[in-house]
Amino acid sequence: MKILLVAPASGPWRGLARRGLFSGRTFRFSMLSLLTVAALSPDGTEVRLVDEQVDDLPGDEHFDLVGITAMTATAPRAYEIARRLRARGIPVVLGGFHPTLNTAEALEHADAVVAGPAYGAWPALVEDFRAGKLQRLYHGSLDARIPRALPRHLMPKGKYLTVNATFATLGCRHTCSFCSITAFHGGARRLRPVEDVAAEAASFRERFFIFVDDNLTQDREYALDLLRALAPLHKRWVTQASLDVADDSELVGALRAAGCVGLFVGLESFNRTALCSQTKGFNDPDRYRAQVARLHRQGLFVEAGVIFGHDSDDVAVFRETLRALDRIGIDAIQVSILTPAPGTPLFERMRGRIVDFDWEHCDYRHALFVPARMTRRELQDGTDWVIRQYYRPWRIARRLGRWLAMPGGLRRFVYPLGLSLAYFGRVKRFGIIGADPARRRSAVPALAAPVRPLGP
Repeated sequence: MKILLVAPASGPWRGLARRGLFSGRTFRFSMLSLLTVAALSPDGTEVRLVDEQVDDLPGDEHFDLVGITAMTATAPRAYEIARRLRARGIPVVLGGFHPTLNTAEALEHADAVVAGPAYGAWPALVEDFRAGKLQRLYHGSLDARIPRALPRHLMPKGKYLTVNATFATLGCRHTCSFCSITAFHGGARRLRPVEDVAAEAASFRERFFIFVDDNLTQDREYALDLLRALAPLHKRWVTQASLDVADDSELVGALRAAGCVGLFVGLESFNRTALCSQTKGFNDPDRYRAQVARLHRQGLFVEAGVIFGHDSDDVAVFRETLRALDRIGIDAIQVSILTPAPGTPLFERMRGRIVDFDWEHCDYRHALFVPARMTRRELQDGTDWVIRQYYRPWRIARRLGRWLAMPGGLRRFVYPLGLSLAYFGRVKRFGIIGADPARRRSAVPALAAPVRPLGP
C-alpha cells in the first residue's frame, strides 16, 4: 500500500527552497504532523512525504491513499490538489487545523476528514480503507498512542534548519481569542512522559533541536522534571513560553541549565486594552522590560510575537511599538496582522467586519477586516514598515553588541544573529517595504480620510 502525505504551499512559498539566496530554510523545521501520520501508518505501508516548499508533487505516480494537512492559508491549495487527485480516482483525506475547525467545508473536497490530532484516528482510517469501509469523518484523541520515534529520514536534511523538532506538551491553558490551539484540541492538554521526550532528544545526532510546544513551561512541575532530564544531554534548543516564566527564577535557571538558548514569547501588544480584548490580560506591558532583562541575564535571547490591528490601535501604534521593542531589548520579532481565522472566537466576533474571505490571505500578513481606527491600507503599510525598520542591517548590528555581552554570548550569539539575518532575508525576498502611516497623515492630512479598500 502506497501512501502520499502532502504539506501544501501557496503563493511565493511554493518551491521557495529552490530559490537559492533567502530560501527560507531557517523557518522550515516542523513537519511533525505528517511525520506523526507516517509513524502511525501500519507496517507494510510505503509512505512518501512531500513538502511543497521543497519538492514538487509527483506527476502521474499512483498512490493508494493521499493525506493532506492544511492550515487556513493553504486550504485553497489543499483543495486544488485534492481535486486533481480525486479526478484520477485516488482517495484523499484532509486533516490539520482548517479541516478540523471547518469540517463541513473540508468534506466537500475530500473522501474523508480527520478532525483533531491524528492519534487514534489515522490507524482506524487506514484499517477501514483497507477493508473498503472508509468513513467520512474520523476524530483523533490526545489520549491515544503517541509514537515514540518518527521517520525523520523522510525529510531531506539540507532543506531544513533542522529535522530534529519535537514536543513535550500538547494544548495550551490560555484561551486567546485569535488562537486556534484551544479550539483544535477542544481545550484538552497532554504531557508526554518525561523519559520519552528525553530519550528522543538524546537520539538526535545534532546538538541543536527545537521544541514546538505552544507553551512548554505552562505546567511548572512537569517542566522542571523535564528540564532536569535534559540537562545531562548538553543539547542546545529553543521553544515557546509565556513571558511570565521570567518571574520564576528557578524555572529560568533550569531552562538555561537544560540547554535552552532562546524563547519565543507572545507579547502581542504594549496596550492593556488590546491584550484584554484578546483575553490575554495575563501579559503586563509594564513588566516586559524587567522580564526580558531577567531572561537576558540567563543568556536566553527573546523573540517576540507582535500583533497589529486591535481596535485600540491607531496609526501611532507602529512607531510607538518600534520604540518600545528597542527600549525593552527584544532580540527578534515576528510581526502579524490580527487575523480572524475561521473557527476561532475572534472570527465569530469580527464576522461582520471581515471584507476578505480568501482563505489564502489568512496568513497573518493580510488585513482581512476593516480596522476601528485606521484604514486597511494603513494597517498593512504600518505593519510592513515595522518589519522593515526592525530588520535594517544597522539595527541588527546594534543588537549584536548586546548578544555578545550576554552570559555565554560568544557561544550563543549565533542563534539570534542567524534568526535576524533570516528575517532580513524574508524582507528582501518578499519585497517588504511599507510606510509609517502616522508620518503620511501628518504630511498629507487628506489621507486621514478613508481610502479605497484593498482588493479581495
